[in-house]
Amino acid sequence: MCGLVGFWSLGGLPQGAESLAGRMADRIAHRGPDGAGTWLDSEAGLALAHRRLSILDLSDAGRQPMHSHCGRYVIAFNGEIYNHLDLRKRLESQAQAPAWRGHSDTETLLACFTAWGVERTLEATVGMFALSLWDRAERALWLARDRLGEKPLYYGWQGATFLFASEPKALLPHPDFAARISRTAIALLLRYNCIPAPFSIYEGIYKLPPGQLLRVGTSQASVPDSAVPQPWWTLADVITAGIAEPFTGDVEEAIAETERVLARAVRDQMISDVPLGAFLSGGVDSSTVVALMQAATGQRVRTFTIGFEDSGFDEADHARAVAGHLGTEHHEIRVRAQDALDVVPQLPSSYCEPFADSSQIPTFLVSRLTRQHVTVALSGDGGDEVFGGYNRYLNALDTWQSMRRVPKLGRRIAAATLRAVPAVGWAAVSSLAGAVASSHGALRYAGDKAQKLASVLLVEDVPAFYRQLRTHWPNPDDVVIGAGEQAMPFADADGLVPDATPRHWMMAQDAQSYLPDDILVKVDRAAMANSLETRVPLLDHRVVEAAWRMPLEYKIRDGQGKWLLREVLYRHVPRALVERPKTGFTLPLDSWLRGPLRDWAESLLDPARLTRDGYFRPDPIREAWNRHLSGRSSAHYQLWDVLMFQAWLADSARAA
Repeated sequence: MCGLVGFWSLGGLPQGAESLAGRMADRIAHRGPDGAGTWLDSEAGLALAHRRLSILDLSDAGRQPMHSHCGRYVIAFNGEIYNHLDLRKRLESQAQAPAWRGHSDTETLLACFTAWGVERTLEATVGMFALSLWDRAERALWLARDRLGEKPLYYGWQGATFLFASEPKALLPHPDFAARISRTAIALLLRYNCIPAPFSIYEGIYKLPPGQLLRVGTSQASVPDSAVPQPWWTLADVITAGIAEPFTGDVEEAIAETERVLARAVRDQMISDVPLGAFLSGGVDSSTVVALMQAATGQRVRTFTIGFEDSGFDEADHARAVAGHLGTEHHEIRVRAQDALDVVPQLPSSYCEPFADSSQIPTFLVSRLTRQHVTVALSGDGGDEVFGGYNRYLNALDTWQSMRRVPKLGRRIAAATLRAVPAVGWAAVSSLAGAVASSHGALRYAGDKAQKLASVLLVEDVPAFYRQLRTHWPNPDDVVIGAGEQAMPFADADGLVPDATPRHWMMAQDAQSYLPDDILVKVDRAAMANSLETRVPLLDHRVVEAAWRMPLEYKIRDGQGKWLLREVLYRHVPRALVERPKTGFTLPLDSWLRGPLRDWAESLLDPARLTRDGYFRPDPIREAWNRHLSGRSSAHYQLWDVLMFQAWLADSARAA
C-alpha cells in the first residue's frame, strides 16, 4: 500500500519541480512511511512522486516510481496484485519475461504492460490498485483504478496543469491548485454522508470511478475536457451475465462453490513479506474471512478487535469466542468513551475531504491497535453488498411493499404518527424492551428506524425508496448556499439492471456507490492514517462474479440475509457463536452530541461562524441542533454531516 501524486504541466515544469513533487508526496507520507521517490520527464513537463509502504519485496528493487525494463513506461502504483507470480509465469511461458530485478508486483505490472498493453494487463489482474502510468513513447498518461474501488485516485485540470493523487490533500502545495470548494459536493455530503464519485470536495477535481481507465495524451492535453474515463470492467456486465446464466447446482453445491472461491481469494490475499493479521468483530463477514485464513495456514492467525465500556455497543465478547474456537492469536483492547472522543479532532486530516460515516471512529481505533502488531490486515467488508445482508433488502423492503397497498391518506397518517413520537419516547421504549426481552442491541436505534420508515411510506418506486433510505438531509439545497445538487444514477429508473428484482437492484446500487464511496473510503483512510494496509477478500472480483451467479434465494433465505455466506461459516464455526442481531461499528453519537461533544459542536455550529464561512444557511442547522438537544428528535446523523464539513474546513485553513 502506498501513495502517489503527479502533475503534467503543458507550459513546462515549474522551477523546483522535483522538490515540489516531493512536498506534495510528503502530504500523504502516512500512506507510505518506508520510502519516497520522484521522477521527472522535463521535456514532456511531467512529474511523478511516490510514498512507499513496503509489503512485497522490501529491497530497493521495489522502489517507485519504477521504470519498465524496456524504458518505455514509468509507474507510480498503489495497491497489491495478488496473482502477480502467476502473471510472471504467463510471461515466461510466452518468452516475454524480462530478466527480473526483484519480486515486486510493480515490476510484474510493468512487464505485462510492455507485453500486452494497458487494458489487457488490467483485465488479467487480481488485485486492488490505483495507478499512474507514463508512456514515454506516446507521451500519454494513463490512470486506472481497481474493479470495486478499494484504492482511491483523484485527478483534474487546474488551468494548464493536470493534477492527480491518492488523496486531495497532496494537491495543496501545487501553485496551480485553486482549492475551490464545490458546493455541489457539500450538498451530496449532506444527503449521503459522503461525497460520491466522480465528485470531490474541490471544483475541477474528480474521483476516478471504480473499474475505469483514463488516458490523457497530447491531443487531450490541448483540449482538457476531451479526456473522459472509460470502463475497463463494469459490475453491471457481471450482474447481467449472472442473472442470465445463473448457477444451476443445488444448495449444497452452491455452498461448496462459494467456499471454494472464497478460500482461494483469502489464500491469495495472505501473500506478504511483512506481518499480517485480520480484523475480527465476531460477525458473519469477518468471522468467515478469519476462519478461511486459519484453515489456510499452519500458524495462528493474528486477529484484532476493540471493545467498549458501554455494553450496549460492545461486541468484543463475540469476537473473543470466535477467536477462541478458531485458535487465533487474538488481540483486544477495551476503549473508554474518551478514547473514541479523542479521535474526533484527527478525523478531518485523516479523511482529507469531508466524510461523515461515524463508524470511522471505531475503524480508526481498531486500525491503530492492529498496526501495533502487523502491517497488513484482512477485512470482512463487502459481505452485505455481495451476499445481500442489509436490512433494506429484507424487512425494510417488505414493509414498504406491504404499505404501498394502503391508501395514500393512511400512509400519511402513519408517517405523521411515527414522526410525532420524540426521540426520548423511542429511547424509553427501547430501554424497557431491552430490560424485559434482553434485546437492547436490536432495539437500540428504534427511533432512527421509525423515522426512516416514516420517510419512505409515501414514495412510489424502488429507486425513490432506496434514495430515501440513503438520505440524511432530504433537501440539501435548502441548507447549502448556492448548491445545485447533482442527481445520482439511482435517482431514477434509467439505470435498472435488466431483469433485476428490487433486491438485486438495490444490491447493485450499493456495490457501485455506497460500498466504494462510503465503506471502502472509511476503511482506507482510517487504516492508512495508521500506515496499515487493508485487504478485502470478499471483493475479489472472482468472488463477486460467483456470488452474482448464485440465485437470490441462496443469498436471502427464510427472511435472513447472507444465507450462503453463513452456511460457509457454519462449516468452521458453530452457529450459536455468530447468530445474533447485526450491530456493526456503532457509537452513541446522539448522546455524545448532547454531552461530551456539545461544546465542540456548538462552536462549529455557531450561527455567526456559519454565516461568516458562507456555505450553510444557519437556520435549518440550528433548528436541527435545538431539536436534537431537546430530545424531540435525534438529528445526530444530519448534524454529523455538517460538523465533519465544518471541522474539515477549519483543518484545511490551518494546513493551507
